[in-house]
Formats: sequence, C-alpha cells, structure tokens
Amino acid sequence: MKTLFIVSLLICSAAFAASPSSINNDDSCDIKVGPAATLLLPYFEVDTEGASGQTTLFTITNVTRYPQIAHVTLWTDWAYPVLSFNIFLTGYDIQAINLADVLVSGRIAPPSGTTSKATPGLLSASTNPNIRSPFDCANASGTLPATFIAAIRNALRTGVFNPGGGVTSCSAGSGTHVNAIGYATIDVVAGCTDRVPSDPAYYADLLYDNVLIGDYQQLGGAPAGTGPASAFDAAGTPMVHIRAVPEGRGAGSTAATTLPYTFYDRYTPSAARTIDRRQPLPSTFAVRYIHVNLAETATNLTIWREGVTGSGASCASHVDNGYMPIGEIIRFDEHENASVLHTKVFICCPPPTLPAACSANTFSLVFPDPLETDVGGWFYINLNNGPSNLYSITSHPSEAVSVGPTPTAFGNPRASQNWVSATMFGNAGGSLMTAQFDAAPLGNGCSPQGSLTPGNGGVVPIAPAGGAFVCPPGTTLTNGTTALCTGTNANPNP
Repeated sequence: MKTLFIVSLLICSAAFAASPSSINNDDSCDIKVGPAATLLLPYFEVDTEGASGQTTLFTITNVTRYPQIAHVTLWTDWAYPVLSFNIFLTGYDIQAINLADVLVSGRIAPPSGTTSKATPGLLSASTNPNIRSPFDCANASGTLPATFIAAIRNALRTGVFNPGGGVTSCSAGSGTHVNAIGYATIDVVAGCTDRVPSDPAYYADLLYDNVLIGDYQQLGGAPAGTGPASAFDAAGTPMVHIRAVPEGRGAGSTAATTLPYTFYDRYTPSAARTIDRRQPLPSTFAVRYIHVNLAETATNLTIWREGVTGSGASCASHVDNGYMPIGEIIRFDEHENASVLHTKVFICCPPPTLPAACSANTFSLVFPDPLETDVGGWFYINLNNGPSNLYSITSHPSEAVSVGPTPTAFGNPRASQNWVSATMFGNAGGSLMTAQFDAAPLGNGCSPQGSLTPGNGGVVPIAPAGGAFVCPPGTTLTNGTTALCTGTNANPNP
C-alpha cells in the first residue's frame, strides 16, 4: 500500500508539472468561440451606392450582468483606421449593427443609437466597477455628420480620407474598389472615447474582461468576379473571439503572461509592449473548397492578415499593408495532386500578394491552378507575411522585450497573425445557397513560423504544428528515434 501511495504521488506530481501555469486566465493561444475581450470582424463589404444591396451585419452580446462598453473601430483593407464609435451594453444586452446604416446614412443603430440611457433589465446590475464613468456615453450621438461619413466612404473605396475638422487626412489608406471594404475590431473598454488601437494612448482604456460574443452576416455576397447580378442571399459565421489574460484587471494595467506576443502587438506603447494581453492568431490553415464554375458552385476565401505598420505609421506606409507577400499556398485536388504557389516560383514577375482584408475566389490568380479537372479539394495556406521588424518578439514574459529580428523560440522574427473563412456558393435550379465557416488553423498564435514544404527550400512536410505523432515523455518510436517528435513534450522545439 505504501508503495502504491508513492507511485500515485509521483503520477500526480508529473501531471501537475505538465499542467498549464494557470487554469483561469486563458493564457493559451488556442482560439475558440467563447466570451472574449475583443471580437474581430475579419472582412466587411458594403455597396454604398445601392446597386446590389450588399452589406455586412454584425451583432454583439454582453453575457454578464454588468454593463459593458464595446468600442468599434472600422479599418480599411490596408489596415488604416477611419472610424470608431462606442456601444453601451447594459447587463445581458445585445446590439445589432448594419454597416449600411453607418456608411450610407451615417446612423449607428437607428432609431435609438447606443448610449447609457438604456434601462437595465431585471437581472442586470446597474454599475460596473471597471467602467470609469458610464455617463461618458450618455451624450454619444447616434448620427454622424454627412460630410464626415462621405469621407469615410471615400476612404474605404479609394483610400483617400479627407474629413476636415482637424482630423488627419490620408491619400493612400486603402485599395480601390467599387464597394466599401475593410474589417472591424470590437474591444471591451473602460470609457467612451474616439481613440483607435493604432494610438498608443488607446491602451489606457483597454479592458481584459472576457464578456462579449458576436457573429456577422454578409448579405448579397457573390463569388468574387461575378458582380451584383448573381448576388446570393446571405452567409454568416461567428466573429473571431479573442480572449484576454488575465480577466478582471483594470484599464491600463500590465501583468505577466505566458503569451509570447499579443493580438495588438505592433500597436502597443514601446514602454509596455505586453499591455494588451490578448491572444495572438495563427498563420497556417487548412480549408476545403468546391468549384464547378462561377455560375453554379464556387468558393470565396475571406482572409484577414496582420499588417506591417505600427503605431504612428504614416499614411503613405499603409500601402505596405496592401501588398503583403504570402508564405505559401498549396492546392490539393480530390486525387491528392498538389499545385504550389510560392515566392520562389516567380522568377520573371512579382508573386501574388494579399492585403490586410480581402475576399478572393479560389480560382483567382492568388491561388495556384489545379492540375486536374476535379471540382473540389482543399488548400494548405501559410499566410506569414515576412514579417515586419516593427513586431515585438518577446519569447517569454520574464525576458526583456526586443524590437527587430532577434532570434527567439517563436521565429526569427515571429510569424504574422491571420484568419481565414470560406464561403461556398451553390446555384441549384434557381435556389441561391450559401454556407460560411472558418478554416482549421494548423497551429495557434504561439506556434513557430510554418516551414516551407520540401521542394521550396523547406525540410518539414505539411502537418499540424507540433508534429503528427503523439509522443509522451520517454517515448521511443519503432524506428528507434524521437526525431519525429519535434515540437512535442518528448522533443520540444529548439
């Protein structure tokens, strides 16, 4: 019995030693659909001229009894922020926003707007100790000046932003397209302000409470390249739920975490690069596609990418967010044939690039051509953009933060953050059907950079980050080595 007790104690000790450093603070890089401190709407598209009626809706929900302030920032497809507004949520409140209301009529959540005048429900608390003053939001207008909203529309369509009124103008903030295109971030904050995340002062307002859930729908979308004539009804999926660690700390606080970097990493103040504490996003994905032709069955990939500009970046520098390189894309058809897109393939001409936010048909020039006539398959996508020397690459919270390409366990420098969703379109006998879903990440935001596949100068085959074999401590594979366990607890990454 004594021996059994000692053995049991050793097993328990080993289990505790391998457990996470905490179980309550979400200091993991695994993204899931759960209450979060930031919601990412990875792509929106609004027809501001009314030709097709295409628009994006999103809805946010406060899943706690305490009132919360959700701060919305609209960014161009080149990651230039052009508008921010606040949504005051009472306990257990829900709020839907139609971006056509905002970008066409200049009205936020008509007819009542989103202020702190709402009466709390029966189960709701009247105050939140983390909010500095809920009355800051009481005078927030639900209507934007017509000239200002016209400048925002222009910025999202042409990149030229000249709102006047002392607001900094920009002449190269986005690509040029017919519709207003960009992405949005929604953060839990301590007060109503007009700051945006690219402003270092923004992080004095940022909160870390995981309290929001959200989803979005694209109305009137279509396979890229077909135009509004074949617009489909709608598709929707949850927004990206980005959790913070630790929960419950006040605005402007800093705390050690096990995260190597954070979602807002490149924007945080130079003296407090870890103040954000929001989980980073991955860089490699696997996603299925179907394609007969644009009129029958097709797939768009909605892609969000972390830009390379940091806080205080000039307007002109945002063009770098419009043409970011792609690590590697491989198309596998239904017979396992692989066609590859990689920078090394393009000798005579520049390789394809992608901006910070886009929706691209899977048979566009961005993706490698299929080798056969199969109507379906899947993509391996490595969207790592290089990345930028502006990124902090903290390898551990106890180490000094460095800026620049310093070698660490998380890459040299770290991989950029990304997100991918697929929208499948089907036209069956006049029934226009859509389905939208997120791609499967092959790693998480803490995974090292994905290696190129053999044949492109790489040595590691495509596989989930951490390796394909489960290798507990003490494991020796049947070939007598542990080489295939690289990235596991038996043989960690160097």
